Amino acid sequence: MLYQTINPYTEEVVETFPSHTDAELEPIIAKAEETYATDWSLRPLAARKAVLKKAASILRERIDEFAKPITLEMGKLFREALGEVTLSADILEYYADNADKFLAPEKLPVKQGEAVIENAPLGVLFCIEPWNYPYYQLARVAGPNLMLGNTVVSKHAPNVPQCAQAFEKLFLDAGAPVGTWTNVFISNEQSAKVIADNRIRGVALTGSERAGSAVASEAGLALKKSTMELGGSDPFIVLDDADVDAAVKWAMVGRMQNTGQACVAAKRFIILDSIADTFLNRFKNELEKLKPGDPMDPETSLGPLCTEGALNGVLKQIDTAVKGGAKLLLGGKKLNRRGFFLEPTILTDVKPDNPAFHQEFFAPVAMVFRVKNEKEAVDVANDSPYGLGATVMTEDVERGKRIARQVDSGMVFINQATGTAPDLPFGGVKNSGYGRELSHLGIGEFVNKKLIRVA
Repeated sequence: MLYQTINPYTEEVVETFPSHTDAELEPIIAKAEETYATDWSLRPLAARKAVLKKAASILRERIDEFAKPITLEMGKLFREALGEVTLSADILEYYADNADKFLAPEKLPVKQGEAVIENAPLGVLFCIEPWNYPYYQLARVAGPNLMLGNTVVSKHAPNVPQCAQAFEKLFLDAGAPVGTWTNVFISNEQSAKVIADNRIRGVALTGSERAGSAVASEAGLALKKSTMELGGSDPFIVLDDADVDAAVKWAMVGRMQNTGQACVAAKRFIILDSIADTFLNRFKNELEKLKPGDPMDPETSLGPLCTEGALNGVLKQIDTAVKGGAKLLLGGKKLNRRGFFLEPTILTDVKPDNPAFHQEFFAPVAMVFRVKNEKEAVDVANDSPYGLGATVMTEDVERGKRIARQVDSGMVFINQATGTAPDLPFGGVKNSGYGRELSHLGIGEFVNKKLIRVA
């Protein structure tokens, strides 16, 4: 596995990083275990809080310095990269400020003596994270688990090595001991060995279904607790009473944020017939206004995809969809310019027998479905192997809540594109995985709910 910075805008190889050998990996895991057992887990919450607060402060003070590698390595618009750094700081700060409350002992009402459930850490965790939000994905693991007292060994995506190193250095600069958060550049085969290692007590992965199936199997064989966030094909339902202007605005945010490369991006637009033409025309017009260019340029509104492989993969998906009977209303081709740019694309008439119907498009590609009524809208929304997020647009909030309760997903947003915040739980059902990150639920995944009983 080659860890390499390739600029998606220029297509230039910027830097290649050496991978860790097995001999180099062993002392890394040993140090993470030693730091857990002799230092980090023994520190009072206030001491761990000070480190996370300092890390959040460093992110805010050096925001440009942290944001630039995101844009360089995976092509995110720089203004969005700035937002990601701020969000990551917010997450660290949220857990620093709330861990006391989240981890407070729970007294049980017993007839005699005393019974208390205390929240203890598990040990060394191993996390495998993707490239699309290079700091945010890591912060979702770091915030709750470092405050809990766990230590973490992290394998990041091979196309964001500079971001991976920057995040490790962040905690060292904030005063964490060596071994608290450690980045490794290793192969999938080495990852399997790490998961099987007796010193690793839990595994967190954000990635594809394929990766999730492999890692969950390996964790299960090793009897390790795991959490999986495996992507989605989120429905964006527009009911016949929706404010079309608001629906189009949120459709653009939901589909085009991060150039469409988000697990919770709106990917399937399910529109009631009576307003479908109006919505589709306005949505198409807005997509046509997007301006491709240098993601560092504030005037750019369409960035490149992360890698050449990602671009070629989605072009193949589009071609297969069209051969299967889908119609191209907009786009569908690589832009004739330097960089891994895809035209914003709209596919219509995607039938259930089309391979694209049940696929996730991790790119600026929108599938649009016309439906006759809200029951059909729910049926189409649920006809998916995924169940991460969903959006319902309607002027009638109670109607929106009724629809939301019928949609098979971990999150439903009404009159807003699916999003994220430190205090909102994040996770899905079905092939979108299991477990929750963020909010008070996120700190409860890799914890020992220890009963202490006094006679």
